[in-house]
Amino acid sequence: MNGMRGADPSAAATGEPHGSTVTPILPALEVDTDDAITWSDGADVLVVGWGLAGACAAIEARAAGATTIVIDRFGGGGASTLSGGVVYAGGGTRQQQQAGFADTPEAMQDYLRHEVEDAVQPATLARFCAESAGNLAWLEAHGVAFAATTTAHKTSYPPDGVFLYYSGSEMVPAFRGATAPVPRGHRAVSKGQSGTALYAAMQRATEHAGAKPLRQAAVRRLVRLRTRDGRPGRVLGVEAWVLPEGDPRTRRHAELDVRIAGWRLYHPGKAAAARREQAQIEQALAQPCYLRARRALVLATGGYIYNPQLIAEHAPRYRAGWPIGGAGCDGSGIRLGASIGGATARLGNISAWRFITPPYCWPKGLVVNARGERFCNEQVYGARLGYEIVEHQGGKAWLIIDTRLRRQAIKECLFGRLWAFQSLPALMLMLAGSPKARTLADLARKIGADPATLETTVASANAAAHGTGADPLGKSPDLRQACAAPPFHALDISIGARRFPLATLSLGGLVVDESDGHVRDAQGINVPGLFAAGRSAIGIASAHYVSGLSLADCVFSGRRAGRAAAAEAIAEGAHE
Repeated sequence: MNGMRGADPSAAATGEPHGSTVTPILPALEVDTDDAITWSDGADVLVVGWGLAGACAAIEARAAGATTIVIDRFGGGGASTLSGGVVYAGGGTRQQQQAGFADTPEAMQDYLRHEVEDAVQPATLARFCAESAGNLAWLEAHGVAFAATTTAHKTSYPPDGVFLYYSGSEMVPAFRGATAPVPRGHRAVSKGQSGTALYAAMQRATEHAGAKPLRQAAVRRLVRLRTRDGRPGRVLGVEAWVLPEGDPRTRRHAELDVRIAGWRLYHPGKAAAARREQAQIEQALAQPCYLRARRALVLATGGYIYNPQLIAEHAPRYRAGWPIGGAGCDGSGIRLGASIGGATARLGNISAWRFITPPYCWPKGLVVNARGERFCNEQVYGARLGYEIVEHQGGKAWLIIDTRLRRQAIKECLFGRLWAFQSLPALMLMLAGSPKARTLADLARKIGADPATLETTVASANAAAHGTGADPLGKSPDLRQACAAPPFHALDISIGARRFPLATLSLGGLVVDESDGHVRDAQGINVPGLFAAGRSAIGIASAHYVSGLSLADCVFSGRRAGRAAAAEAIAEGAHE
């Protein structure tokens, strides 16, 4: 393999423990001129990571006339292909109109300000909303199909045949704006979960656009011009470690991708073992090469939920969670950007998905903390509930239901057209020995809560259900139901619940210029030639998550970065 003249490209220590599945990131390689490196290949734009954000960046770079190479540690797809394939879109999409819903960018922004908070500037959120319907149509033009069929139920994920739904907390009174709530979760049309279909279309579109893919190649460090006069040096390219074609172990590495996708939900131990085997193949077989980015580089490798060291450092409260995402979600893009001084933010922000609907009747129950107090409206989006549990209740919470509600929930799980990943954990939780008692005081003692507090909590909620008082947390009237039919049951919905895993996803990343996706350093200066998109960057979804918001931000930020990277001035390395 070609490399730096007179240097050993693998000389630097990786800093990763033996057996780690995390991509080792080497210190940045600084050179005085671009011809100090013997480049194996190059293009105007390099895109690192071929999930949805990377695909969108590559397609836009090609549309602007830039030659493009898109690099992926595996075969492409990442967390996008493993997702539900939901894109949060509004402002009057074709599907919303067909379903009879009137929406505007302003109404969309009015709701999202509750979720986005200060993660991005108000002008950026306004632009995201204004471009939303157009971005969905752009996906359709590249082969992704969406439809207008809706469901009457609020759900974590719609059943087969339903492709437009309320995917956030739009129906919660406290989150409603001046206009009536409308559904904005646009699920790609497919049988089964839709992430595979959505990403497959965008992968084909990437190749059709003329971007050159480089699969089974892990970028381990950046190459840039040496910093002078306090100014950050331009990024020139990357050092990628590539698996050789034709080797049986390379084929095995690819085969394991398919197995991990099938095992990750129901056989997480097997999936973890497969990720370790992939990493061992990379460590034993991959060889380094240097790839030139004549204009710019886009980092789009996803988040860091599969990086135990970063979780322990930035979000230790979430270590008991169940990480979801692709095997490449180890923070490699974030760490690459940081290796040359890119600023990071919100690395402690983790989306914790505690969905209690479906079963559709569960939000009629009462979520209480370790003391027996309610602390959150039960009808909020699952990531909002998970956030409240972990951040404000020490990770501990219970769902209190009575026998009448339990029977209704079991019936829904058995006959309610739910996905297996929705019905099976709920059934296990209700049928596998959760604490129960004939009185609320006895139930409180079994879960370590204060009996008087739990009795007062239930009495207050029952009064609201009977119409003799307001619900203390603003639950909608249609979801108020008295908890009065013993025995009473306490379902453990804590972050460490053994029978009911709580999924986690990282939200923080590299700080970027919100106008174009340029990575910024600690002084707020754009790093020349370096952009970031998707969960590698701070974006629309970096404060709180609702279903479809991350994929929508991948489209928004990926397109933005691809356009800007293609427009970056051609580097004249010898004269920087």
